[in-house]
Amino acid sequence: MSGADRTIRFTLNGEPVTAVVPPQWNLVELLQNRFGLNGARESCSQGLCGCCTVIVDGRAVTGCLYLALLVDGADVQTIEQPADGGGLDAVQQAFIEAGAFQCGFCTPGFILMVRQLLAEHPDPTDEEIRHYLSGNLCRCATYPEIVAAVKLAARR
Repeated sequence: MSGADRTIRFTLNGEPVTAVVPPQWNLVELLQNRFGLNGARESCSQGLCGCCTVIVDGRAVTGCLYLALLVDGADVQTIEQPADGGGLDAVQQAFIEAGAFQCGFCTPGFILMVRQLLAEHPDPTDEEIRHYLSGNLCRCATYPEIVAAVKLAARR
């Protein structure tokens, strides 16, 4: 621990946690290095692809650009947060049923964004879905399946 490191406290996936954090760490580094959570992945390191999406105080953030120190006192949710009852939630199940992933690298970011989308727009149109998810990129091009998964999850 260096003199510049800070101790932060926050809620992570429903549990109170504490971590000692170097000031330069981003949120992805904190989640991976201190908590072993690898669902948020740093890909572009520029906040352009959505692979590092994390929910902080109910809003999606780009974990590669979000300083870890900023989650002090916050509520942080990652893809690793279990659904009520410990199984899959409606969005995760819909992604499986619609085949909305191939390699799976981008899937956690998409799922978190879809959860937020459906919380704000429970019955989105195709255009609303595409617009809302435009900050998430899938190199495998499963976009039609992702839209189908969102519609399936919305019906549930």
